[in-house]
Amino acid sequence: MGLLEETISNIRPLDETAARAAARRLDSLTKPRGSLGYLEQIVCKYAAVRHDPSATDGPAEIAVFVADHGIAEEGVSAYPQSVTAEMLRNIARGGAAISVLARHYGIRLRIVDIGVRADTRDEHLPNVEYQRVASGTRNFLRGAAMTSTEVRTAIELGIRIARESAKSGISIIGIGEMGIANSTAASAVLCAITGHSPHEIAGHGTGLSESGWENKVHVLVRALDLHRDTFGDAEALLAAVGGFEIAAMAGVCIGGASENICVMVDGFIATAAAAVADKMVPGLRAQLMFSHQSAEGGHQLALRHLEARPILDLDMRLGEGTAAAIAISTLKAALKLTHEMATFESASVSEKLDR
Repeated sequence: MGLLEETISNIRPLDETAARAAARRLDSLTKPRGSLGYLEQIVCKYAAVRHDPSATDGPAEIAVFVADHGIAEEGVSAYPQSVTAEMLRNIARGGAAISVLARHYGIRLRIVDIGVRADTRDEHLPNVEYQRVASGTRNFLRGAAMTSTEVRTAIELGIRIARESAKSGISIIGIGEMGIANSTAASAVLCAITGHSPHEIAGHGTGLSESGWENKVHVLVRALDLHRDTFGDAEALLAAVGGFEIAAMAGVCIGGASENICVMVDGFIATAAAAVADKMVPGLRAQLMFSHQSAEGGHQLALRHLEARPILDLDMRLGEGTAAAIAISTLKAALKLTHEMATFESASVSEKLDR
C-alpha cells in the first residue's frame, strides 16, 4: 500500500459529537443563540474536523506551492513565465501580499518550490523548501502535463507536509499557490470535474484582455477534447492537464483530513485541488473549509459543485493563500469568542425567557 492509499484509509468521518459539544458551548455564551451567525457554524465544523469537543485553538500555517506550467507557451497569461521565479523571490524576501498577511496574523509561512522553471537553489532564498518534481510541467495541448509518477510524487509531497504540520502542533493549514498560467490548468481540471464549459469556468487570470481570454478558452476547449478519456480518474486527469502545485495541494487536503487538521482552501486554483481531492476521496469536501468566493472565473460554480459555503466574499483574486490567511484570522477570532466570552452562568446574566 502506497502513502496515498494508506493516508486515505486513515481518514475518519467528521466528529458530530464534538460539533454538538461546541454548539452547546456557543449557546451558553452571553449572547442570543445563533447571533454570531456563520461564525458559530465554522466553530462547530472546526471541532468536528479536529475531533475536539472543546474546539481548542492552535497554531496556523499556510503552505504556498510555486510551480511553472508548460501551457504558458500558448499565450494564456498576461505575464511572462519568468514572473513565477520572480514572485518566488518576492514571497521569500517578505514583499508579497501573503508574506505581509502571514506576518500580520502570526501565521507560519511555508514556501515550497515544487517545480519552478528557473532553479534558484544557488540563490539561497530564505525559507524556501526545494521539493522540485521537475522544471515545470509540459504543454498539455501537445500531450500530458505530467507523468503518473510525477503526479503521485507531488500528491505525496502534500501529504507529507500535512503530516509534518500535524507533528509540529499545527491545527489549521491554509493552501495557496503561485505560478504563471496555473489558472488555465485549474480551469481545465474544474471543467473536467464539474462538467461546465471553459466559457463558464475560465477567468481573466492575471489580467488578460478580452482577446487573450478568448485565446485561453480556445486552448482549453482543444485541450479538454484531447484529454477527455482521463476525466473519470483523478490522478489521470491531474497528469493530463494539472500542475505540480495543484497535485500537492490536493495531497494536503487528503493528508490534513487524515491528521485531523483543519484545511483552509484559498481561491480558484486551490479549489481545483480540493475538487481533485474530493474526487479521489468522495465526500472529502465536508472535511475542508473554503476561505472565500474568488472573483476569478467560475469559482462560484466550482464552490456550488462542492456544496461549499465560503467564509468571505471580498472580490479577491490574488491567490498565494491571501484569502486563506484572512479566513484563518476570522476562524481564530470565532474560536477566541467561543473560549473567552463569559457564559450566562459565569457572568450572572439572566437567560432568555420562554416567550
